[in-house]
Amino acid sequence: MRAGVVVAGGRSTRFGDGDKVVASLAGVPMIRRVAERLVGVVDGLVVNCRADQMDAIEAALAGVEVRYAPDPEPDRGPAAGIHAGLDFLGAEQPTVEFAAVVAADMPLVDPAFVSHLFDRAADHDAAVPRIDDRLQPLQAVYRVERMANACAAALSRGERSVTAALTDLDRVVVEGRELRERTRQASLTNVNTREEFAAVADRFGDSAE
Repeated sequence: MRAGVVVAGGRSTRFGDGDKVVASLAGVPMIRRVAERLVGVVDGLVVNCRADQMDAIEAALAGVEVRYAPDPEPDRGPAAGIHAGLDFLGAEQPTVEFAAVVAADMPLVDPAFVSHLFDRAADHDAAVPRIDDRLQPLQAVYRVERMANACAAALSRGERSVTAALTDLDRVVVEGRELRERTRQASLTNVNTREEFAAVADRFGDSAE
């Protein structure tokens, strides 16, 4: 079985007023755009967020079958968010071996590319894209138990970045020609500012993204 974990617990500090993940992106909450792209390639969806986001996110995802893994301690960074989501899966759905982890601010995520990452992760602990020498660990596929343990170990060392957790994993890196053949770079676009949000909204307005 395959699962998806949407990581949504950031504070949106560069976005200004409001939580960007529930902001209306060309008429649809951004987190809903991410969730709807994932549901076709996973068997179940989990959202990690802060407890104070729950009501707004539940409203944004009304009608989408999703479970929630709130942060036990907020503001510990993305590795903690991934750990919460994967730990929830390990406890509630232990038959799930691999999970796609996608940030809630990546509304252009390509479902076909996520499916390819699942295929590439087989026999490994992770499949992680890389663009311009930078790993993209918030649109990647992980073996649930191994990545949950790696995140816990990194956090115990005081390291909050996801890349710190990746050092403990047998990972496949998807980059270069393979990446170009499998998806457009836009799939890995994340939205941090109002200007970036407006630019992505224009893409939805101009095409069937």
